Amino acid sequence: MGSVESYLLEKHIVVVDDEAALRDLVTSIFEQEGFSKVTTFASPLEALAYCRQAKANGETVDLFVLDVMMPVLDGFALLGEIRAIQGFQRTPALFLTAKDEPSDRIDGLGRGADDYIAKPFLPQELVLRMLAVLRRCYARESPSIDLGFCKVDLDTAEVERPDGTVMLTAKEHDILEVLAQNRGRIVTIDALSNACWGDSFGYENTLMAHVRRLREKIEEDPSNPTSLVTARGLGYKLNVRG
Repeated sequence: MGSVESYLLEKHIVVVDDEAALRDLVTSIFEQEGFSKVTTFASPLEALAYCRQAKANGETVDLFVLDVMMPVLDGFALLGEIRAIQGFQRTPALFLTAKDEPSDRIDGLGRGADDYIAKPFLPQELVLRMLAVLRRCYARESPSIDLGFCKVDLDTAEVERPDGTVMLTAKEHDILEVLAQNRGRIVTIDALSNACWGDSFGYENTLMAHVRRLREKIEEDPSNPTSLVTARGLGYKLNVRG
C-alpha cells in the first residue's frame, strides 16, 4: 500500500479481540502496512497481565486496539484497568467493535479512547485512522509540502504560489492533510470521506467539489493536475517532491 514514516513502523501495537478471525485480519492489515511489532491477545485478562508485567520486562506499548464485547471484561472496562497501570495512563487506544450506537461511541470516547471504528470496516479506513492516532500522539515536526508549482504549510493552511499566497479552507486542509499523510499512495473515496466527514455514504460529489477547488489553488494547470491526481474508480493520490 505504500510507505509509512519509519519511526511509526517501530511502534508496538497490542490488539485484544476474542475473535480469532478478527485478530488475524487486523494483524495482517498492520503487517502489510509494514508494522512488525503487533502483539495479540484473545483474553482481556491476559492482555491486562501482560501490561502489568511490561514495565518490569522492559517492554512498551504504543497503541491499543480493543474490542468492546468480550467475556469477563469488556473493552471499556479493560481500558479503565489499563489506564490505572503506571506508564499506561496516556497510551492511545482505538476501539474496533460491532457496537456502533451513538451512546457507545460517546461512552468509549468518554473513557479515554482516541478513536472508535465500527465493524465491518474498510482495511484502509482502519489504517488511516490508526496512523492518524499515532501521528497525533507521537507527532514529529514535518516540513512544508513541496508540490513543485507551490508549497503548502499545513500548520498555517497557506499555499505559497508564484503569484502570491492563498489560504485553504478548513475542509480543503483536511483533505490535503490526509492525502499528504499518505503521499504517493491511492486513498480511496470511501476512506477519504470517512477521514474527513466520519462517514462514506453520500459524500462523493461533495468530495469531488472540494478536490476541484483545491486543485485551483495548488495546481499550475487545474484541468491537467500533476500533484493531486485521480485514480479512476478508486480515489485520489498526492504526488510530493522529495
